Amino acid sequence: MRRFLDSLYGAAGLLAGLCTIGVLVSVLAAIIARQLGLNIPGTDAYAGYFMAAAGFLALASTFKHGEHIRVTLLLNSLAPAGSRRLDIFALGVGCLLAANFAFFSVKLTYDSWVFNDISTSNDATPLWIPQISMAVGTVLFLIALLDELVRRSRGLAAATSQQTHE
Repeated sequence: MRRFLDSLYGAAGLLAGLCTIGVLVSVLAAIIARQLGLNIPGTDAYAGYFMAAAGFLALASTFKHGEHIRVTLLLNSLAPAGSRRLDIFALGVGCLLAANFAFFSVKLTYDSWVFNDISTSNDATPLWIPQISMAVGTVLFLIALLDELVRRSRGLAAATSQQTHE
């Protein structure tokens, strides 16, 4: 299971990287087209879609590599048992918030699909398509938080970038 989850987080991180390249390609296409006197409709919208996808898809991988901003001053000042309890509490609260975020992200995507909601820009993209990355990213982030909550509850050390690269 550990190998599967780490592969899942890694795949999401890879997709986030590809989406970042998608932002670059969209912006470059728009710049080059303007220089040539052409108009490629939707390049601004697609750059935005790729940027949002990169951000959401990177959440789980970034968290599991210990790269999210955490205030560790309080955790480090406590005894190990107190630090562990506070960390578990914080992960539990994070799981509740992430579950809410994931639920409503999935609901938004589903509602956009049901109501055939389309972009108001000139690309007229069905909105459920770019919203899928938000739904997937938030669900994966919830899984990563639950994964870490289980690890910490079992007494294992918090996952860091050094542990995930070993």
